[in-house]
Amino acid sequence: MPIEEALRIAEAAQLDLVEVAPNSNPPVCRVIDYGKFTYERTKKEREARKAQKKVEVKEIRLRPKTTEHHRGFKVRDARRWLQEGKKVKVRVRFRGRERDYPELALEDLKEIAEELQDISVIETAPAFEGRTLLMVLAPGDGN
Repeated sequence: MPIEEALRIAEAAQLDLVEVAPNSNPPVCRVIDYGKFTYERTKKEREARKAQKKVEVKEIRLRPKTTEHHRGFKVRDARRWLQEGKKVKVRVRFRGRERDYPELALEDLKEIAEELQDISVIETAPAFEGRTLLMVLAPGDGN
């Protein structure tokens, strides 16, 4: 119907003419109370945000010189977090000349990934980010 006629109907009902689907062909308009319309829309958006699942990211920090024993504690924590559905960021921080031997840290990260492969998948492969080597593990079946 013509816009003028729709506006006349809305004015007669003492309501507003609101375009609810501007992308459709032809655009769809409704005669409703605009305040109520915006309130309902924000309420739906708020509910949608509430329903979203937030994935928490936990981090374990290591050094190239971290011993096998201490790494075991960290891996155990990472396993618990992965079972809870959290992602785990494994960071190996280099200081000084340690930066010249990244293969040591890569080996550590590979061993950690192997230990946790039954409950996780590698989301981000080991990569340098400044003075740190970073890998992200996500919960998964591991296969």
